[in-house]
Amino acid sequence: MLEDGLSYPMQGDSWIGRMVIGGVLLFFSFFIIPVFFFQGYLLRVLGSTVRGEAEPPAWDDWGGLFVDGLKAAVVAFVYAFVPLIVFVGIGTVLVGLGGAAGDSGGGIIAGFGLLSFLFFIPVMLIVYYIAPAALANMAVDGSIGAAFDFNMISNVVLSVDYFVAVLMPIVVGVIINIISFVLGITIIGYLLVPFVTFYGQVAIFRMFGLAFAKQSQRGSVSTSTATF
Repeated sequence: MLEDGLSYPMQGDSWIGRMVIGGVLLFFSFFIIPVFFFQGYLLRVLGSTVRGEAEPPAWDDWGGLFVDGLKAAVVAFVYAFVPLIVFVGIGTVLVGLGGAAGDSGGGIIAGFGLLSFLFFIPVMLIVYYIAPAALANMAVDGSIGAAFDFNMISNVVLSVDYFVAVLMPIVVGVIINIISFVLGITIIGYLLVPFVTFYGQVAIFRMFGLAFAKQSQRGSVSTSTATF
């Protein structure tokens, strides 16, 4: 899976053009709008991977890419920010009640409030673990509701193979961040960072798609053969 993911962005005759478009979009990501096209493309990578396509999708149907990017943003908001709001809200209320109550009992209440903030960290790790499967299910189904089909998603995320598969993109992500940091030291290298980031993200989402397809049996995955 790791070899397939790393070679995947360079599959097909037009891989350089795809890289250029992706890198340019990320370079101008401070305008926000390009981010939605980029997220829509990553969602398309998930869908095409689960359907068994060996090459990355083309940059076409820009309107569809933008809509898919909005869908991905909505799903990310629900999965990440809703738990944030809940835990911060609970923690703030408990700390406030503890301060108002005073004495030792108030201290205990405030202590539970502080613990709720700490519990948010493992919750976000769980969110990171589940989110790729949710996005992959949405990419295949086409509807936002599929990202919250927890019966389907649970069958995937509770498997050992999925757990192992999620670890590999983490390793790739760390390597990409290190490369980006080194490149960012010089001006010329800094200009290459968006392209490296695009390459890494496509590889990571390819591996997420492979893991989802294997465990969900929703597609016939075709692994790629590296062509450099």
